Amino acid sequence: MSETVPAGDLEPVPFYQLRNVHADLRDAFVASLDEVLEGDAFIGGPWVEAFEASWADYCGVAHSVGVANGTDAIELVLRALGLGAGDEVIVPTNTFVATAEAVVAVGATPRFVDVDPGTLLLDADTVRAAIGPRTAAVMAVHLYGQPVDVAKIRKVTDPRGIPVVEDAAQAHGASHSGVRAGGLGVAGCFSFYPGKNLGALGDGGAVTTSDRALADNVRILANHGRGAGHHDHVTVGRNSRLDGLQAAFLSQKLPLLDGWNQARTEVFERYRCRLADRPVDVIPQDRAARSVHHVMVVRVPEREEFRRLLSMHGVATSVHYPIACHRQPAFQEHDPGYLPFAERAASRVVSLPMFPDLTERQVDQVCEVVDASLTLLGVGS
Repeated sequence: MSETVPAGDLEPVPFYQLRNVHADLRDAFVASLDEVLEGDAFIGGPWVEAFEASWADYCGVAHSVGVANGTDAIELVLRALGLGAGDEVIVPTNTFVATAEAVVAVGATPRFVDVDPGTLLLDADTVRAAIGPRTAAVMAVHLYGQPVDVAKIRKVTDPRGIPVVEDAAQAHGASHSGVRAGGLGVAGCFSFYPGKNLGALGDGGAVTTSDRALADNVRILANHGRGAGHHDHVTVGRNSRLDGLQAAFLSQKLPLLDGWNQARTEVFERYRCRLADRPVDVIPQDRAARSVHHVMVVRVPEREEFRRLLSMHGVATSVHYPIACHRQPAFQEHDPGYLPFAERAASRVVSLPMFPDLTERQVDQVCEVVDASLTLLGVGS
């Protein structure tokens, strides 16, 4: 079998790049660095407070608490809700391991469940079937940039007094039925890892909520359990704080987030149109949702060979995620058995290049290489 792709001047297409975005903001970043150095507020302080207020306003909630990273955000919310040993949290198995790590970290048990066969997200019917006497919370993971229909899930959970916590690490600016991620459940948990739609220049995270008591509790837990006084530690907490410099950088980026998300949407639509007549399964979009297309996920047969062919011709890819959480060795004791939709997806999903300044030419090039690679694999012929 000869391995050929369409002729032409093909340049490598990276999976993701930050270089251009950061180059455009370099002067603003340097100015922010100078301000933080001058102000000596490296932990907490005015830059963190300003970003927290802006992020809460952007997400449409009353409160935002900056923390060290997205995993901590989930753990702190669960702790603030009082979860611990003996409690069970419903977790979609198609997620990054951090979602389940946070559940285990508070002493609770992840109750892994399957996902919708189309969107690969948690749905209300699955939640309804999974609720048991120990269910203390539900983790709604907004994966790939597309938000879960939390309102539908809450019709199941609210009458039972079960809170829905959003893992919104991939959903900065996404919305469902007009409500932004971070304001759909009792709390939203965000990561500002550099590769996120809104990324810091290091690590960072935030909790969003309109529940004042919950926000206060998260803030106390994240700051060594410190109460009103600097030396008053009212509970056993931990050290999980967003630093001033990252908050300043995030504040420079936030006004640009909607524009970047719109650019991602345009990239997605070009992919969708170009791949419409190819034997590629593009993850479908909920019509009531507004995705921010954090990653461009498709399903293909013979994934590893497919990725090898794309790599040979300069197209970088990734996989989100190749092993369902309940099949990870770390969570072996919580394995509920075969979860068909997630496990089948885990062997077929592949993420194509996706970032705001991906050009039309690059998208077209990726699609041409995808088409040629599938032909070589005998898919759809």
